[in-house]
Amino acid sequence: MNAERFKGKYRIQSIRLPAWDYASSGWYFVTICTANRLPLFGAVVDGVMHRSPVGDIAHHLWQDIPKHFPHAKLDEFIIMPNHLHGIIVIQPGSGVGHTPEEMSPVETQHAASLQETSVNVAPLPGRFGPMRVGSISKIVQAYKAAVTREARRNGYDAFSWQSRFYEHIIRSDGPLDRIRNYIFYNALKRDADEYYVSNPKGP
Repeated sequence: MNAERFKGKYRIQSIRLPAWDYASSGWYFVTICTANRLPLFGAVVDGVMHRSPVGDIAHHLWQDIPKHFPHAKLDEFIIMPNHLHGIIVIQPGSGVGHTPEEMSPVETQHAASLQETSVNVAPLPGRFGPMRVGSISKIVQAYKAAVTREARRNGYDAFSWQSRFYEHIIRSDGPLDRIRNYIFYNALKRDADEYYVSNPKGP
């Protein structure tokens, strides 16, 4: 992950490969931040992430991605106060998933069920639009739009995302294991996360 200070704000540098088809099958590590790195999704207390109502929306709509993009599967993910980390697996047309080395899907979500939140989430068909096939960019774009709509529908009118997002192609099992561990222990190691901002500034 690579971020640098740019005019007082973090700018996430793109590592997109010019010749890579981002709609092709593969494993992708994605990070998406809230606007101005504001901690709108909750707070980490004693190494445990406590989600806000907006954090619950972000969490549950992330889980819904495969319902709207049938070729996409989810691996490890976590909602943090001002960002989320997640692994998305884009499967080939046969519907069989691919690990970086052996091509088999894994779904290891450490998450509460939809029934555990009091947030009023809209019926499924209205969240992402029709089922579709898309690239990582299309999936993230649809997810961000769905979270924004749900947040504002529930009265959180000021919610917004950072315009860009970070993605990384996972090419082998070694990096996959490291990224999974990084995500799983993210709340415990919050201060070591480059996306953590201790004193975020408002817009």
